[in-house]
Amino acid sequence: MKKYEEIIERCKNADKRYWAGDNIARLLQSGDKEQLIDEATEAFETVLDTLVIDRHTDPNSKGTARRLAKMYFNEIMAGRYDYRPDATAFPNDSEDRYEGMLVVRSELKSMCSHHHQPVTGVAYIGIIAADKLIGLSKYTRIAQWCARRGTLQEELANDIAREIAYSTGATNLGVYIQATHGCCENRGIMAHSSLTQTTVLKGSFKDDPATKKEFFDNIKLQQEFAPR
Repeated sequence: MKKYEEIIERCKNADKRYWAGDNIARLLQSGDKEQLIDEATEAFETVLDTLVIDRHTDPNSKGTARRLAKMYFNEIMAGRYDYRPDATAFPNDSEDRYEGMLVVRSELKSMCSHHHQPVTGVAYIGIIAADKLIGLSKYTRIAQWCARRGTLQEELANDIAREIAYSTGATNLGVYIQATHGCCENRGIMAHSSLTQTTVLKGSFKDDPATKKEFFDNIKLQQEFAPR
């Protein structure tokens, strides 16, 4: 039995879904990912052969199958195979506790699960501070962990909101993503100016007009001063 077949059986036995956007880290054992990379290398070699690409004498194609396999597991889909980033929480319960809004800008790279084309953009994550706080870098680490897998932008916004709520305990939060999609730019319609925006709002970000306005005003301010 191939290693990937064994892991699929584990998923089924645990009643664990294994869609392109699902994290399966808890079902992997030591050494599994290395064996999966070996099996994916063989699969990519077959793909290159089927495309009639000489991977033996073409110097630009030698080792390409291995590079592709490592890239999928260690980079563009790493969020499927790695555990959630550690986000140490600090108590926000002193006399001068912070109760305002916090908005973090996070650059994202993801992949469309339909055509495996790159998705590149920015997520703006806003929360009203609750009883615990996490380091500012953790917002970006969590967002990138959610992004590095096959997904849709609509799903990604929900994933980030769920994981930020889990790590911070915040019930009032918003996620706004603005991204370009390779599946629109590099194939099909080939619309190079295409831009997609998605928004998830929870609690007061959804129900209170003043909070919603403050969130989007912060986004506009960050967009004005963001590096270009």
